[in-house]
Amino acid sequence: MYTLTYESTAVNIMTSSEMESLLEEARTHNKSKDITGCLIYYKGKFVQLLEGDKKEVQELYDRIKKDPRHKEVTLFSEDKIIKRTFPNWGMAYYPMDEEHTNQYELEQFKRNLILLSDLVEPTNLTAKQFWKKLKTMIAESPT
Repeated sequence: MYTLTYESTAVNIMTSSEMESLLEEARTHNKSKDITGCLIYYKGKFVQLLEGDKKEVQELYDRIKKDPRHKEVTLFSEDKIIKRTFPNWGMAYYPMDEEHTNQYELEQFKRNLILLSDLVEPTNLTAKQFWKKLKTMIAESPT
């Protein structure tokens, strides 16, 4: 098995409905290819971990790099793995509509992500890099 993680920047800020559409498409595709992972979208930036058969994950990553909804797609870690970090996650996402979310909800969302990252025990360097990137991303001041 194989895993990779990348980051990118949205060309335009995505609405909740656009994210839900993207995720529906991703979940359908990924389920058919036995790919699992986690996608975080926060303040116009993506960080994603994908895991599964190496050929399938690399083909998906090639498609992702060509997706016009984002730019500056940068692979920052990849590994051979024995077990999945997200074995039961088709693709995780929490809908956060910044226009309709108060500061308390936003801070709670950030705390929950940090708590999740502290509870998960990464079994490979790529998963460790994913969680490190996530913490860095949500710690950055708002743009």
